[in-house]
Formats: sequence, structure tokens, C-alpha cells
Amino acid sequence: MFFGKILTIDEVLVRSEITDTPFVCNLVKCKGACCTLESDFGAPVSEEEIKQIEEILPIVKQYLSQEHIDEIDNNGFYDFRDNEFMLKSMNRKACVFVYFDGDIAKCGMEKAFLDGKTNFKKPISCHLFPIRVSKFGGEILRYEKFSECKPALEKGKEENITIAEFCKESLIRSYGNKWYSQLKDSLNK
Repeated sequence: MFFGKILTIDEVLVRSEITDTPFVCNLVKCKGACCTLESDFGAPVSEEEIKQIEEILPIVKQYLSQEHIDEIDNNGFYDFRDNEFMLKSMNRKACVFVYFDGDIAKCGMEKAFLDGKTNFKKPISCHLFPIRVSKFGGEILRYEKFSECKPALEKGKEENITIAEFCKESLIRSYGNKWYSQLKDSLNK
């Protein structure tokens, strides 16, 4: 149960755990667990993101294993369940867009973006992680806790960086610079 305070920034509710919890991904220790969490489905995506992914799919496939390419070619890369689009999961273990850099799971879409081959980084739900957006008459930002992220909590504490700071780029992508500035200002009061 959540007992912290809730900030309101331009009608978006932000649970205080986003601004108070230390967090910095530590891929060396977690091995990209957020891309390989056991589940029937991968991350939620919007209809607009599906269109963007379809456009860059030929480029992104260059980074994927043949098994993942075959899954996408034969069954697509998303499902529609409970009024929500979700990326497909391979064998209930890895997102269809995962590739491995040694033993670390990484995103093929993000790799194509970082290599300058596309202008779409990855779905916003992935980019915001560990923040999840719930909708209850409006948006509520909350921290999605996973035991696999314990190293990120430790690294965040060491570096004195919170989830809100770690997710600055994705929060600005979602809500804009002005919104993020208001969030930061509300913390300094």
C-alpha cells in the first residue's frame, strides 16, 4: 500500500516514490532484466508507436537473432489484449526486440537509434522504466518495483540520483521541459 505524498504537475499525479527513491540502472549486475522479465507480453505500446516501429522494423531486424526475426515475421511484434497494445514476448521470457551483448539483454530499437539509423529510440513505456503510468481519470506516475532492480537502487544511492533524475530524458520526452522543470521546482520547496 502507498502512503507517500502525491505531487500534481499539470494534472499529472506523481507519487513521491518517483522523486524520493534512488535509482540508476546497473546493467552489469541486472543483465537487462527489464527486457527479459517473465511475462506473456512485453511492454505496453501505443498505436502511434506501432506505426513508428513498423517503419523502422527492417533496420531493427538487423540487430535481432534469427529466432526473434522469425517470430516477428510469422506472428508480428505486438498483441492487443484488454484494450491495450503489448509487444510480444519470446517464450514468456524476453521481448521480441531483445538482442544480447554478451550476457546483457539490450533493445534492438534503441541500438538502431544509438547507431544513428532511426529517429525512434524505443517505446515510451520502456524509456520511462522503472516508472509506470497508470490511468485513473488522469495519469499517475508510480514506481514499478522488481527485485531484479536491487542493484539499481544501490547504485542510485551511491550516486545520489533519484528515479525522477534518472528518467529525466524520458519524462521530458513524455511531458516536456516545462513539466520537468515544474517537477524539479516542486522538490526544492
